Amino acid sequence: MPARPMSPAQLALVAEQFKALAEPARLAILQALMPRERSVGDLQTVTGLGQANLSKHLRQLHAAGFVMRRKEGLFVFYAVADPRVAQLCDLMCAKLDAQLAAQRDAMAG
Repeated sequence: MPARPMSPAQLALVAEQFKALAEPARLAILQALMPRERSVGDLQTVTGLGQANLSKHLRQLHAAGFVMRRKEGLFVFYAVADPRVAQLCDLMCAKLDAQLAAQRDAMAG
């Protein structure tokens, strides 16, 4: 969060961004795109999502600015739009790791 308080409108925008990430299928898509750009067909294979479901989630991620797309002939390719998305995921994973470690320590102690 920024050093100064955010306005209600800014808070609503932040909440919308987090809402776009609040779906395991969309997180799986982002995870698949972290290493490299992928075609829709490749994303289907990697995530196991059906085409209609995958397309819906890709539209939502694109509308929220998390992914970018480019068309090459008949194929559409997607990539993570901003490297800070990976940093955000890394922060959350580190937070979860710390929580799990604390729970293990509490159970062992």
